Amino acid sequence: MTATTPSTADEIDALFRGAIRSGQLGDGERLPTVRQTARDFGVAQATAAKAYKALERDGLIVTRTAAGTRVAPGASRAPQAVVEQARALADASEGALISLEDTVAILRAVWRPEATHPPS
Repeated sequence: MTATTPSTADEIDALFRGAIRSGQLGDGERLPTVRQTARDFGVAQATAAKAYKALERDGLIVTRTAAGTRVAPGASRAPQAVVEQARALADASEGALISLEDTVAILRAVWRPEATHPPS
């Protein structure tokens, strides 16, 4: 699997979203500033800001004046079984020399939409 540097707001969003959901970034942990994120990934500040706004809209991060941007309480962990299975998928894909993009495409192909929206 080849790691690439994110270059769009959606890619930055996905990177931080994955780190938060997997527990790599824990509840209350501070994220870099928008300016620093833009610098780190070589993108415009507006691009980094757009990614942060999407994460905040989805309740994964909170931004407070003087406190910075932090992972929202309760946002940092997917259930352990999901994290373990995701790691197993990543390891298997890497071992089979399947790219991240192809691995995500496979996951999307087998995803059952009804599993994310149970009947009311």
